[in-house]
Amino acid sequence: MWAAIDGRRFDTAQRHFDRAASLAAFSGDSTIQFRIWSHAGSLYRHMARPVDALAANDVARRLPIARRDPLFASLGHARHAAIHGLTGDAGAVRQAVGHAQNALLQADPDEQRPVWITAFYDQAELENLAVAAHLALGDYEGAEARAHRSLALLRPEMRRTRAITTARLARAQLGQGDLEPAVVTAMSIPADPTGQHPRVTGMLHDFGNALHLTAGSSPHTRSWDQYIHDGRRNPQ
Repeated sequence: MWAAIDGRRFDTAQRHFDRAASLAAFSGDSTIQFRIWSHAGSLYRHMARPVDALAANDVARRLPIARRDPLFASLGHARHAAIHGLTGDAGAVRQAVGHAQNALLQADPDEQRPVWITAFYDQAELENLAVAAHLALGDYEGAEARAHRSLALLRPEMRRTRAITTARLARAQLGQGDLEPAVVTAMSIPADPTGQHPRVTGMLHDFGNALHLTAGSSPHTRSWDQYIHDGRRNPQ
């Protein structure tokens, strides 16, 4: 299910979700149920269906594991913030990010947890989800600040997340009219292998479109076009 979401194969992800949710319900394990329903919230967020995303993520947030373990609660709140960004509710975003931060501070770092959550969720990922929320709101200055914090905190092995956050940073800079820094930031994403991930290539395609809409005749736009033409996204 997650591989399909990450690869932008949303119809396939929906089919996997239906099966996964059924199996998780039979398991009686609220930890795996949280994972499935939290993924469903992300699926619907990426499909720009915020009502469904909020409903799915609420299922995750109300499970026993989210009441028992602040780390799970924090992830639930952080993903809720990203969804609220799509609704344009800046107050709800701020509240959800605040709840996520407070819960993360309460989480015992030494508690035994499944590796799927400890492998990726930490302060850097909270900041990254806040970046997504602020971008959706059109708060580019806030998004840039959060992106810099996330990049400073990311673990070295999180290369794909670094590429995603860097692409978001470039979009935030572009949204503020900072063309040259935005293009330089986008060009800094390694071409291979993380730069070839469907999610990253999609974000950079959107960046290029936004760049053309913002300043189609700019020399920075021409530099980006030449960069792409020279095979940056399609290495020989």
